Amino acid sequence: MDAPHSASLAGPESGRGIESRSIDYIPGHERRAKLRSQGPFWFLGNLHFFTISIGFVGPGMGLSAAWTALAGALGVMFGTVFMAFHGSQGPEMGLPQMIQSRAQFGYRGVALALAATLFVFVGFNVVNVSLIMGGLNLVFGLDPAAVAIAVVVAGGLLAIYGHDLMHRAFKWALMAALPLYALATVALALGVGHGPAAAPAYPGFSWVAFLTQFAISASYNISYAPYVSDYSRYLPRDTRRARLIAAIFLGASLSGAWMIGLGAWLAQRLQASDALVALNDVGSALYPGLGRVFVIVSVAGFLPVIALNTYSAMLTLLTAVDSFRRIRPTRGARVAAVLAISGVLLACALLARGNGIALLSTFLVLLLYFLVPWTAVNLVDYFLVRKGRYAIPHFFTPKGIYGAWQARGIAAYLIGFASMVPFFHIVDAASGQAIFVGYFAQRMHGVDIAWLVGLLVAGSVYLALGRSIDLRAEERVIAGIRDSDLASMAQHIAEIEQ
Repeated sequence: MDAPHSASLAGPESGRGIESRSIDYIPGHERRAKLRSQGPFWFLGNLHFFTISIGFVGPGMGLSAAWTALAGALGVMFGTVFMAFHGSQGPEMGLPQMIQSRAQFGYRGVALALAATLFVFVGFNVVNVSLIMGGLNLVFGLDPAAVAIAVVVAGGLLAIYGHDLMHRAFKWALMAALPLYALATVALALGVGHGPAAAPAYPGFSWVAFLTQFAISASYNISYAPYVSDYSRYLPRDTRRARLIAAIFLGASLSGAWMIGLGAWLAQRLQASDALVALNDVGSALYPGLGRVFVIVSVAGFLPVIALNTYSAMLTLLTAVDSFRRIRPTRGARVAAVLAISGVLLACALLARGNGIALLSTFLVLLLYFLVPWTAVNLVDYFLVRKGRYAIPHFFTPKGIYGAWQARGIAAYLIGFASMVPFFHIVDAASGQAIFVGYFAQRMHGVDIAWLVGLLVAGSVYLALGRSIDLRAEERVIAGIRDSDLASMAQHIAEIEQ
């Protein structure tokens, strides 16, 4: 029978050509990635104008720049904890993140989590492209539709070529963007670029604004959780977990806190509402024409992030299709999925024109609601229930030990999500009008702790339900899997299904 995940496919081949792997297992001889690349990779993942835009949220609600920077730093660090622990699963299992979730939700039941994560990946890129369209139109007068097409095509091409080229693109972008943002930070600290409206400061502090900034910043890095191991799965299996977690945490949290803080001060001192326009103003104040260089480098350095979301959306889409109809993870499948996702992204970006910061604020709150129950279930299963012990070939068949549907994970996700609803506080950031405010959120004067409730409830429910899993029986299956079975995955899956 046709094997979904044959080990005969070539790996990234040292970066030459288009990556052939997609949702299949990465064998040991193809694990050529280096631990030292993870810190810079995730550092750049947040070193861009999109993260600066998150720093505009607090001042927009009347929070001072100092309080916004603190809330942003704490939120980013909180979210990065979950992201970093998910990242440690990559080298240990050699699989994309959402394939691993079949252990908690089942071969087909994982579609629930896949729908949520696909919404995150595509939604993030819609906001990304919208911000670029608006910024380049304001700075250069470029046609937004033409900008959207160019950005989506560039990101799609990077995603098609895959893992190795994307890592190199992130490295190049880091070298170009790091001095730019360092210069902008120093210029702002020295008072360069202050306009006539810069004198009045924002009033200071409110719990609603502080916790909203915290939640949005946390959700930003939690949003990496569904795909962080997609970029660590090429690391050798013996990569030390603690070092990998530390590298991811430091890389993602340091740049995230820096950019959010920079955004907060740009908002307070320049009353900025568009990150690219603010960078143009700061650069132009330093030297005529330098602002435009700032903008061009910022957008070019952001293209790998567009590609990163498209790449992981591709993996998610292929996993969803494979859950119901067996597919072969070929180059053709990867290219077709990237093209389909890019088409949807372009259509959504063109239809979603409007206030980019308002769109960003609302979207980040929504994605936190969808991701929190999943991340709780996945991490509790990996670290507390099964403790990293999985039968990898059984991820690729509904007839394996994980089955087609896993009621425990599905129930924990749904119960966790339902528990959050009374705490929801969803506001249209453009108009300030409430879209939905839950019962408890009303009585807490708009303070949104839904994400915390979801983490605790979903994690606790799954931990309780996980006690009924026959781990001894699973361990006997795992012990019977040889390295040769992983090398000839197709044959082993066929044996399971017979």
